[in-house]
Amino acid sequence: MIDKQKILDAYNNRHACKLFDTEKKISDEDINFILQTARLSPSSFGFEPWHFVLVQNKGLRKKLKDSAWGATAKLDTASHFILGLAMKSEMTKYNSAYIKDFMKNVQELPEDVVDSKGKMYETFQKSDFDLTDDRKLFDWASKQSYIPLANMMTSAAMIGIDSCPIEGFKQKEITTILKNELGINTQKYGLSYMVAFGYRVNEPKQKKRRKLNEIITFK
Repeated sequence: MIDKQKILDAYNNRHACKLFDTEKKISDEDINFILQTARLSPSSFGFEPWHFVLVQNKGLRKKLKDSAWGATAKLDTASHFILGLAMKSEMTKYNSAYIKDFMKNVQELPEDVVDSKGKMYETFQKSDFDLTDDRKLFDWASKQSYIPLANMMTSAAMIGIDSCPIEGFKQKEITTILKNELGINTQKYGLSYMVAFGYRVNEPKQKKRRKLNEIITFK
């Protein structure tokens, strides 16, 4: 079993690192470990409505900087920089080709289960969660994509690697870059967040959080 205090120590040590040491690079083994924790993350219905783009090319990072005001220093200094994409309605709607193929060829469900699960997913979208338009579906997929984000940052912290999640970007401009520079089909995917990984230069201030009894209600 993993020592619980070591896990809490990693959470306490993790912070939104603003500046990374450019002399220290994450090994291939370690970044692959971090990416595996994203791959193994849970999602609603298990449909994995996400994609990750690892941007190491300096020219591409420079182009991102102009439209990512929250990432300028990170793009210059991070060892590894990831764009977390969420699927749009073309991919996630209950009757999409992606969903049907996923149940059949990834989840390897028998035909009768594909049919019943598909009907359940349709009800979920139409009435349970009222995911009745494109924006609602994208926001729902973005919620799912934050699960692997948290897992990547936590797993990184547990092996001594720093990170910083980023939402400070201009979505319209970034969408153009995704399409024209990164070859992403923006009819299918949109940017949910950015996240930088590397090794800190400065030690952070002591972590400030509300007390447990202020955020938990026991009944």
